[in-house]
Amino acid sequence: MAQRDILKAVQKALERPVKRNFTESIDLAINLRNIDMSQPQNRIEEEIVLPNGLGKPVKIAVFASGELAVNAKNAGADLVISPEQIDVLRANKKQAKTIADEHDFFIAEASLMPSIGKSLGPVLGPRGNMPSPIQPGSDVTRPIERLRKTVKIRSKDKMTFHTIIGCESMTPEDIAANIETIIKRLETKMDKQKIRSIYVKTTMGPSVRVL
Repeated sequence: MAQRDILKAVQKALERPVKRNFTESIDLAINLRNIDMSQPQNRIEEEIVLPNGLGKPVKIAVFASGELAVNAKNAGADLVISPEQIDVLRANKKQAKTIADEHDFFIAEASLMPSIGKSLGPVLGPRGNMPSPIQPGSDVTRPIERLRKTVKIRSKDKMTFHTIIGCESMTPEDIAANIETIIKRLETKMDKQKIRSIYVKTTMGPSVRVL
């Protein structure tokens, strides 16, 4: 699909007579067809790095100890969770759920993954928030920077699913480029004919067809 057509749809979605007193997100609705979504292998679960980010903060938590924990904090992680805190969170499911809901992505020191899976898997797993592992001594700055521009797309067992792809403070061109990136990724995962339609909209605005 030509980017100019995507751009026209974005521009139309951004046109509205009422100016809200908050910055609206830009959402993408994806509708599939002719797929048995009861089969896990047919479901979409992707992390896509957007060329222009989301135009708003993305919160990242890191499970780490020692030097990696220090480096994660210096790299701007929103929360650093020590091995000792993993046990605390296991006993306090309410706090664990709050942290899972308040953060978009999780990174974990590889050696902590078994403990995290056992203690917090039931909380993080269903939310699609199981951590990406990182080896001690690795540069944690780069994965944090990458995740700041990453969006998750999860269909679960639904034929229609949504994702945020930007906010209204971004230029229409940047938003259109983000949409194009998502469409290209989807088309590498499935037959184009299985994508019924795609719509873009602001938080409070009407849907505009992109595809």
